[in-house]
Amino acid sequence: MLRTISGVVLAGVLGAAGAQHAPGRFDPSQLKGPAAGRPNEVMVLGTAHLAQLPASFQPAQLGGLQARLLAWKPALIAIESLSGPQCAFLRQYPQRYQGTVQRFCPWDPAPAFAATGLDVPAATAESERLLANWPAQPTPAQRRRLAAVFLAGGEPVSAQVQWLRLPPAERHAGDGLDAALATVLEQRGGGRGARGEDMQLAAPLAAALGLERVHAMDDHSSDAPIADPKAYGAAIMQAWNNSAGQQRRQAEEALNAGLGDEAGLLALYRAANDPAQAQLVYASDFGAALAEGSAQQYGRAYVGAWETRNLRMAANIREAIASRPGGRTLVIVGASHKWYLEAYLDQMHDVRIVPSGALLR
Repeated sequence: MLRTISGVVLAGVLGAAGAQHAPGRFDPSQLKGPAAGRPNEVMVLGTAHLAQLPASFQPAQLGGLQARLLAWKPALIAIESLSGPQCAFLRQYPQRYQGTVQRFCPWDPAPAFAATGLDVPAATAESERLLANWPAQPTPAQRRRLAAVFLAGGEPVSAQVQWLRLPPAERHAGDGLDAALATVLEQRGGGRGARGEDMQLAAPLAAALGLERVHAMDDHSSDAPIADPKAYGAAIMQAWNNSAGQQRRQAEEALNAGLGDEAGLLALYRAANDPAQAQLVYASDFGAALAEGSAQQYGRAYVGAWETRNLRMAANIREAIASRPGGRTLVIVGASHKWYLEAYLDQMHDVRIVPSGALLR
């Protein structure tokens, strides 16, 4: 994110001793509940953005990973996408968010509004109403209708889940889906692209598990224009030019070279989710940015934006799982976010972080 940063709230500077765990310090992660019932299990799966992988990656290679995730049986899947309501909010403020919308809101719900008559708020309310009264055995017409409503509400990945839950012969226009919208769904459009992890991993997994939707949990509401984007970008790029960054790039090149089958893709996921990556990611990126020496302290602004985004991601995940106490949640997110989300979510009283390493063996 080189062109936008969040607003930064500077706390009072603490001495070195203040950074230590003082006796009696309140630590929510040590106060776990509930006294009765199952906790919420959360697995954060760090991923490469699959659409950016070389052509040697083909979606069929996801079979081994999908089988492992299916066996874990999450009841909720959260993905790194902006929700329809947030994109609708951002579109109201082009002076601040035009670049954010162009980059992070690829689906324009206008065609679905024309087909259904529902704008984003109305479609969001309608999808919630439909799901609250959803039958155990919905008809194909009901699924097509819900897919159209999800598209109108700015939720193309959840619409894809409904499309995949239809028998192939029922994947056609009707019930709010016009021919153009049906083509979008058939071509896995509207998200990160036909090769993206949202359409190739999250949506098929949700459909196979019998889920009705996924939950978009990304957040860019703190984005703001930068006065001098060229200087900002140069400062961050200079910070990233370090030995830890070189180590990461070399490892990434080797893993990409090994793509071509399920084993190569699983190796990539094992590496991305290896706990040793947490410190390497920090040293190569955010720790290096903190040490960046520009007079404008661009690195600190960058880190503030990163932490704000992850905190709001964690809050969105927490909100989603609160409605399903005692269930399992799978979070599919870019690998650099994984360690922050695990740390933040572990502060929640009835959340248990499930390491992804065992599942990826």
